[in-house]
Amino acid sequence: MLQLLKSHTSVRKYTDEKISDEQLYELLEAAQYSASSHFVQAYSVIHVKEEEKIKKFAALTNNEFQFTTAPVALLFCADLKRNVKAVEMHGKELIGDRVEDFLVAAVDTAIYAQNFVIAAESKGYGICYIGGARNNPAEISDLFDLPEYVIPLFAMTVGVPTKKNEVKPRLPLEAIVHVDGYNEEKYDDLLKEYDETYNNYIKARTNNKKNITWTESMADFWPKPRRAHLKEFVQSKGYLNE
Repeated sequence: MLQLLKSHTSVRKYTDEKISDEQLYELLEAAQYSASSHFVQAYSVIHVKEEEKIKKFAALTNNEFQFTTAPVALLFCADLKRNVKAVEMHGKELIGDRVEDFLVAAVDTAIYAQNFVIAAESKGYGICYIGGARNNPAEISDLFDLPEYVIPLFAMTVGVPTKKNEVKPRLPLEAIVHVDGYNEEKYDDLLKEYDETYNNYIKARTNNKKNITWTESMADFWPKPRRAHLKEFVQSKGYLNE
């Protein structure tokens, strides 16, 4: 299991091998045994099967190749709608407009999805998370009839990989783990060390070789505004209005 976890790579090209609904749903069911805040289980998955919807979904996420070649297309949604219904059954009202409500739904969904990923990879499948589901969330909500309190967080493709990509080197554990308090002073040395490791990897990998360090890639990534529309969209779904 430890080796499986340390062997994860994103897969962007799959074989033609199909995945039956029975196989897929077994994995999705196994993922349900993930941890959940107060057991609210605030997630839903849209299994996109209709060819025309896959094409529209692919265009809205800007991932046409991924979705039109993958055996399975999924959309993971943060979802408090079931909880709204559950509370109404007892004559009460759920108003999920607090930051905590949104965080619970988002975190629950992420934990569930990662459990699914581990289950899928244990069976030899590969996956790719697709944040492009947040490019056009309103249009995607319309495409799949997502009601209030249901937000498309990310998509995912699943299939049998055509090949195994090299595993990207992660940050040194010392950069992640802090003992008895947060220590930012160690970052200068650790990030320089990691830059060298990352640069050696990315220059030598099989595909998409580059000559760049990790900190340079972060400096290119973070200053650019991204998906400024999301706050208004999330609020339109009933969240973050406290």
